[in-house]
Amino acid sequence: MSDASLAARLDRLESIEAIRQLAGKYSLSLDMRDLDAHVNLFAPDIRVGRRGTGRAALKAWVDETLREQFTGTSHHVGQHIIEFVDPDQAVGVVYSKNEHETGPEWVIMQMLYWDDYARIDGQWYFRRRLPCYWYATDLNKPPIGERKMRWPGREPYAGTFHELFPSWQAFWAQRPDKDALPEVAPPAPAEAFLATLRQGAPDPKIRVR
Repeated sequence: MSDASLAARLDRLESIEAIRQLAGKYSLSLDMRDLDAHVNLFAPDIRVGRRGTGRAALKAWVDETLREQFTGTSHHVGQHIIEFVDPDQAVGVVYSKNEHETGPEWVIMQMLYWDDYARIDGQWYFRRRLPCYWYATDLNKPPIGERKMRWPGREPYAGTFHELFPSWQAFWAQRPDKDALPEVAPPAPAEAFLATLRQGAPDPKIRVR
C-alpha cells in the first residue's frame, strides 16, 4: 500500500469519527441550551430559511423555538450512516429518539436526520440537517394510525420519516407471489448505500413545528 493510499484511508477514518462527533455534540449542546456551541457546529454560511444565512440567524431561530415550545429536551442519537461525495463533502442518516417537556405534557418523538456535511478549513460542519419525523405524541398516548405527529394544541399531521426512501411505498404496493422466490437486486456499490436506497427521490418538504 502506498503512502498516499494509507494517508487517504486514515483521513477517511478520522473524518468519519469527526462527523459522528458532530451528531453527539448537536444533541448535547441543544439539550443543555448552549446555543453558541450549537450553532458553531454548522457552516458559517448556513441557510436558515426566511431568516437569512449565518450562525447568528440560526441562533435567533433556535432560541425562539426552544423558549416558545420546550422547557427541557433530551435527544438520544442512534445509528449513523455516513457516505462521502468527495474527501471534503459527505452525506449521512442519523436516527434520533427524543423527549420533550412541553407545558403539562411529555412528548416523545422518533425521527431521523438527513445530513449534508462539509469540511471547511480542516474542520467538519453541518452544511444542512433535514429532520424527518415518524411520530410525536404524549408519553401515555401511543400514536397508532395515521397522522402520527401529535403536538399539544395542534391538529395531528403526517411526518416525513419514510419519504426519503421510495422502498417504503414500494413495499406496501407489492403483492409478492408466495410460491416463488423473490428476485434480489445486486448489492449497492461501495459508498452508494444511501444513494441506492434514495433512488433519486426528491427531498421531502418539512413542516415546521
